[in-house]
Amino acid sequence: MDGKNETSQQMHRSKESNVAANKLKDIPEALQEVKNHLGDGAAENIMERTQTAEGKKEKQSNNVDRASRKRKSENNDKLAEEKEETTLETGNQLIPTPLSHIPLKSLMDIEMELVYTDEEEISFEFAEPVASTGTQSACRDSEKADALSTTNNSALPYIDEDLQMTLREASSSYRQKSYEAAVEQFSTALEFLFLVQLFSKGAATDDTFESSPEDISSIASFIETKLVTCYLKLRKLDDALNHSHRSIILNPAYFRNHLRQAAAFRCLERYSEAARSTMIADYMYWLTGGTEQHTSKLIKLYWQAMIEEAIAREVSFSVMYTPFVTEVKADKINKMIKELFAKKHPDYVEHIYTDPHGFHFLPQTAEWPSLPPQRYLLTLGFRNKRIGKILERWSSKKLPIFSDQKAPFSPLTPEETKRYWDNTGKKIVPVMDFIRSTKLTDNLCACSRGIEKLHYASFLGRLQRFKEQSQVINQAMAELATIPYLQDISQQDAELLQSLMADAMDTLEGRSDKGRVWNKIQKIGLIEDYLYQVEDNYLKNKRLRTARREKMKRTQSTQQHRPGNTKLSLTSPKDMATQQTRKLTL
Repeated sequence: MDGKNETSQQMHRSKESNVAANKLKDIPEALQEVKNHLGDGAAENIMERTQTAEGKKEKQSNNVDRASRKRKSENNDKLAEEKEETTLETGNQLIPTPLSHIPLKSLMDIEMELVYTDEEEISFEFAEPVASTGTQSACRDSEKADALSTTNNSALPYIDEDLQMTLREASSSYRQKSYEAAVEQFSTALEFLFLVQLFSKGAATDDTFESSPEDISSIASFIETKLVTCYLKLRKLDDALNHSHRSIILNPAYFRNHLRQAAAFRCLERYSEAARSTMIADYMYWLTGGTEQHTSKLIKLYWQAMIEEAIAREVSFSVMYTPFVTEVKADKINKMIKELFAKKHPDYVEHIYTDPHGFHFLPQTAEWPSLPPQRYLLTLGFRNKRIGKILERWSSKKLPIFSDQKAPFSPLTPEETKRYWDNTGKKIVPVMDFIRSTKLTDNLCACSRGIEKLHYASFLGRLQRFKEQSQVINQAMAELATIPYLQDISQQDAELLQSLMADAMDTLEGRSDKGRVWNKIQKIGLIEDYLYQVEDNYLKNKRLRTARREKMKRTQSTQQHRPGNTKLSLTSPKDMATQQTRKLTL
């Protein structure tokens, strides 16, 4: 059966390869249920982990920088050769050259090695991230080489014996391919973890006097990520995706959690989101000290394959990446890029614009230790002019919105909401997801990706699609939990992040989403749009009135100076009476 499915997928890819050829040539290679399981204390720990992520990054920085310098120095020559082979220089622009397509079989092999590897010890995933030394790297076998290492065994979580036995039985079932049994046993372990946290205060870690929320979250994330692989094997993809979100919320720093999320997205044919998850996994692998070139290469190949697939399947828009080399005036570069895009993609020229905020990274040149890696500008072209204009307008905002209401104080009716989704919403979401597939951070608002997803979740709630709404909220929380590891955030962004996380958890628990932070952001954005629209209409009408007056003046002037035109002398009644009085006097 699997052979037939693989054959049919290969035929499908072959059929669409000709259509996608021009698109692909521009790409270089290269918490309701959470709280139910963990209890209030562990759920609050999610917030604590988010607040302290910056401190962890600083703590890791010296070791990571040391590994990065070593990794960079060892590969400078190799990187230089690769870049020389895969780029052509024309004037002062670097033009990416077409590269080979990644076959489906190779993709499956990569996924098997990256996603389905069987970590037998929790310590592999939850030791304090420290950069690996050359000696340590040489001593480990290939499966353990990319796991997080530790220099302090006391930092590892100590697990209750009954819980540990249950986890061993579940892992044994997984290795025997008894995935249904493994799911049941891992779920039992998760329930047990919740109960001991709730009633025993520390029994999960063999400490009846003091509970460590971080250890609880680490063990829970280990169980969640195991459930992801089981559900993927069982082809229960929605369950796999939900558990992948939770594993990231609990432990955003572990790169395999993001890879398993990517695999779930891929199986659901959500390739842009799979590409973003893989990009984050690649960055996390470097950030936590991963130095195995083989693993890093596989992650980049998987990321590349997801971008390829996302573009090949999209018919409403096309994209072009332009290497960013030197600072150029915006008007000049936009004109050049639009001309080049129109030449390459003549079917997508109804509206063309370049993403104005933040730079994009591609797997071929995403060598994170280099400062900075090669950056790209992303240009999008659309078949539908209206959709392109809406996205360009939204992209100019500091905080994203997900609505096109003309009157911000008049909520959409259910019929209008459905109509808006059919005509606009479902056409915009894929574009927003694709833009983020190569955009690691946002230079306007760190939380923008999470806010986008929370807006989308609220819209799904108004459409009565509550199962999807819950899934998207969990996805947004996973995005928010990851932010402090991706970039430095201001105090204002940190406060916004905490408010968004708290409101998201409240929404998952069934409380009304009225008054949520993202709804306030959207209302303010709509009011701003309304005021700008009123101002634009006023200025437009003013220009029209001025133009009409000028036209009337020109018309009158032309009539007065026309050859042979006889002027009529018009005398007012008062003048006529004065003239008659003068005649009588004479």
